[in-house]
Amino acid sequence: MVHPDAAAERFERVILESIQQILAHPEPSAYLAWAAHRLPALLGLSQFGFAPDEGARLGHLLATLIWNATPLPTNGFQPKPIAQPEAEVPCPCGSGLAYGACCGDLAALPPLSTELVWELLIEHLPEETLRAALDLGAIPEPLLARVAERWLDEDRPGRAVALLEPLFAGTLDRLDGHYGPMLDVLCDAYDRLDHRRKKLALLERVCTEGERALRATAWQQIGLIHLDAARYELAHAALIAALRCDPNNPGIPLFEIALLTAEGRNWMARERARFWLYRLRHLDLDLEGLRSFLESARADPQAAILAAQAEALDPALLELHDWLAVAMTRPLPGYRVRAREPTLGAVRRRLRAERDAGLARVRLETINEPRAELRPPPGMRQLERDWRNLYRFGKPDSTHLSLAGTVAVWSNPDWLEYLLGHPELADSLEVLDDLATALDEHPDSSQPWIVHALILPVLERAWAILQEILGSECVRQLPWSYPANRSLLRLVFRRYLAQIRFGRTDEAALSLETLLRLNPSDHQGARAELMNLYLRNGQDEEALALARRFPEDRLADLVYGEVLALYRLGREEQARRVLQTAIRRLPRVPVYLTRKHVRRPRFSPLDLDLLPEGEDQAWLYREAMRDVWLAQPGAIAWLRRCLARRAVPVNQED
Repeated sequence: MVHPDAAAERFERVILESIQQILAHPEPSAYLAWAAHRLPALLGLSQFGFAPDEGARLGHLLATLIWNATPLPTNGFQPKPIAQPEAEVPCPCGSGLAYGACCGDLAALPPLSTELVWELLIEHLPEETLRAALDLGAIPEPLLARVAERWLDEDRPGRAVALLEPLFAGTLDRLDGHYGPMLDVLCDAYDRLDHRRKKLALLERVCTEGERALRATAWQQIGLIHLDAARYELAHAALIAALRCDPNNPGIPLFEIALLTAEGRNWMARERARFWLYRLRHLDLDLEGLRSFLESARADPQAAILAAQAEALDPALLELHDWLAVAMTRPLPGYRVRAREPTLGAVRRRLRAERDAGLARVRLETINEPRAELRPPPGMRQLERDWRNLYRFGKPDSTHLSLAGTVAVWSNPDWLEYLLGHPELADSLEVLDDLATALDEHPDSSQPWIVHALILPVLERAWAILQEILGSECVRQLPWSYPANRSLLRLVFRRYLAQIRFGRTDEAALSLETLLRLNPSDHQGARAELMNLYLRNGQDEEALALARRFPEDRLADLVYGEVLALYRLGREEQARRVLQTAIRRLPRVPVYLTRKHVRRPRFSPLDLDLLPEGEDQAWLYREAMRDVWLAQPGAIAWLRRCLARRAVPVNQED
């Protein structure tokens, strides 16, 4: 017995080869002569016990159906059915029987629609012929999405927009759910052209004016915008809106599973996959592709999402995913540390350099704690040298996470080919750092699956290596001042960013606390991130303890975070005193906090985060934390009263 999928593939191949033959030789006699020999073989009729004459008859019947349904370019893209012979004449299939007693009963086979043939024709018509069909309006309107998809595959998004945009230009009353695929493809074309405003304006109009099924498609597109930006609450709101419009829309299950996996809620994604499978059975919907996806998602939602997007993904990323599956299972490498005891002169120079740079003055006892420099395991240095000869993009400047300038990391596959052949490179923190940087440089780096399937495994391996080091060595500090430590510190900071993106605040706090323990001078600004995280989590006592570790800090997050923590703990008098010091250090921050509307300053090319009088830092702190201040009842009003006593002009406009 032939599997239904295999039978469908054979039938599609019969139609495809037939169409190609008809386009090459648009005469029925030539096509039928070809079909008499080719179609029985394509169908494999002899394998199922059909005699040659029976196979010839079935092949002739099917060939006639295909010809009669095929739009002919030579006939204005309309079918030109073969005239049926008289019932008494010999049958054209060659059986020797009269036509009426042989192939005269075409109703014995299921009908073949012209629209089905058009779906395949669109893929194979020459460009000039396709444009002629469009000019004649011969292509069924619901299939215009396939034409636009072909042009997108050929990197012609402008043509796709020109084709589909007019459909949505007028009233939307006549557009039902069949136009959903066209809306999806038009949105993809807008993305290619970076027409974000046009895309959003169209989606908002469809959500307001469109038919319910079409609105469901538009809400899914809006949800994808929020999903790509990691705005998960808004993405969930869009999902709910789509469900209200059309709860049976076949695109919703895929969107919901993608959203849940992006949040790392794999257990919930599995449960929803089970629900949707039940729903499909209950509704008796014939959606085999969706059913197959949900079966995969019920077992492994991350793998299911990856497989669903595989055709649109960079093959290099898929190869890297396969490499990670092997490399991440390797035993943890045996990193060593070399103790580095600071001299008194070095301590003085370090304090002087931090003061001159405007960095926080950490307490002296942290400088005297045991410090160390990482040493790779034996044999790793040669591998890293070989790697560096191929991966020539270097490291990010200073404490940045991105490479300077325009660097085409993914244009040269040599480094990737070397990596794929050496899973032992996963034992190198230097290589893991480069790999995390390279993934961040990829054009698709904003997609959640890249973070889950590629970046997080890299970061978690680096974290596991660190835990191994801390468990086996008496290490208190791995300071940034030693270049050998920087890759690990950068990887831990990236881990924090990934955890915050997916709402794992407790794990994110641990990453930052570890960074501050390893590098108390905090070149990466982890203290500011940790202070804001503590305040968002309501950990006011922890926030105060952090502020005490950096008593002369000039970062707004530390200085004004201490004020907010004291106010929330009900220690207003102490908060007022600390505020006086904060205003002396960073006078513009309260002005930016207390105004309802503030004009964004023109950012200086200098790093004004470190300058107390800079507008830049005031703006950045407002963007990061004003919502937390507003959420605390009375905090902004109290801040205004304190400023009024100092005669600070908070109501002036720029």
